[in-house]
Amino acid sequence: MFDPYLLFLLGLGVVVLLVAWLPMALSRLPLSLAILCVLIGVVAFHGGALSFRPNPLRFSTLTERLTEIVVIVSLMGAGLKIDRPLGWRRWSSAWRLIAVTMPLSILAVTLMGVHGLGLGLASALLLGAALAPTDPVLASDVQVGPPRAGDRGETRFALTAEAGLNDGFAFPFVHLAVAVALAGGTANGGLLTHWLGVDVLWRVAAGIGVGWTVGRALGWATFKAPHARISGTGDGLVALGATLVAYGVAEAAHGYGFLAVFVSALALRETERDHAFHEAMHDFAEQVERLLMMLVLVLLGGAVAGGLLDSLTWKEVAFGLALVFVIRPLAGWIGLIGAPHSRRERALVAFFGIRGIGSFYYLAYGLNHGDFHNWVRLWAITGFVVLCSILVHGVTATPLMARIDAWRSRPDAFRDKSQP
Repeated sequence: MFDPYLLFLLGLGVVVLLVAWLPMALSRLPLSLAILCVLIGVVAFHGGALSFRPNPLRFSTLTERLTEIVVIVSLMGAGLKIDRPLGWRRWSSAWRLIAVTMPLSILAVTLMGVHGLGLGLASALLLGAALAPTDPVLASDVQVGPPRAGDRGETRFALTAEAGLNDGFAFPFVHLAVAVALAGGTANGGLLTHWLGVDVLWRVAAGIGVGWTVGRALGWATFKAPHARISGTGDGLVALGATLVAYGVAEAAHGYGFLAVFVSALALRETERDHAFHEAMHDFAEQVERLLMMLVLVLLGGAVAGGLLDSLTWKEVAFGLALVFVIRPLAGWIGLIGAPHSRRERALVAFFGIRGIGSFYYLAYGLNHGDFHNWVRLWAITGFVVLCSILVHGVTATPLMARIDAWRSRPDAFRDKSQP
């Protein structure tokens, strides 16, 4: 028998090597790193050979903290690689996805949860908030390239900006679900007033304000300090420091740390937009993100092997498929009605609403802070939706994005944007 510690070191070494090699090996295949990670987890934990059994219900606090770290590192990477300057018109697709698509998705999931799955209002609302955001971690295959690589089309930009913003803007609905759960499943006027004033207005404003302030301050220290500029080190580790500082300060101010991290990354780019040091920071953040992502997804595979989905019924399977194939695409299309982009691009943005590690964080956070019922059922539904998204979007991302990139390179691609 192997020593468990040595087995852990062996497995960790294999994962690190795969982090470095698999993205290159899979770059031209209709297969994603996430799919392979889940399969590795299923195989590794199947049969009980390992004594440790991943279980988000048993290790709820660990699940919350681990997924939290993955998401904030991913948000820093997403913000750093956006080349497009901030602007109301330049970012119109992102604002549409945040202001229209996400609330429609939350509403649709909540209604289906209450009337289709028989969940209480609080549980259905938590499910809607957890499953509405596009994941910044697993959506990397459909996002823009590294800093100074260009937007590479509206599809990639919109999905990157949406993934960076909607994790923060979905949090008010998680807080609303927790408040409703603690109030016994009902929402009165006082509860809604407090939610609107504190969880929406203050926390969003604090997250944006702290993120922009921290980003500009770090930008000055990194690129403009007179004697000891951080950029002179060439050390991408700065990205992790910036992530933790922005997140910690925002949370201490009772703001949304997710929003602060993404905004701080944007502010860093605004300080000195074309500096090569952005690439070093992005590359380091991406490496950390991939390593943590693979760890979480291997554990997800282990949880599936351990029975995470055993409680699913046909209604919940139908709900998950409807979310991936109907609710998100329809809400995405509605949100982009009237947008000055081709129908091809709008269709792809609507389709690639990838659900992932952020959904696990929100569900774990809500269940750890509120009085919810049906924990097992909520985890099974969320796990199925994420697995379905990993499979469907993982298989289709490479060929579909290759087609849209090839189409964009044609001279007549934007001659008539009303055409498909």
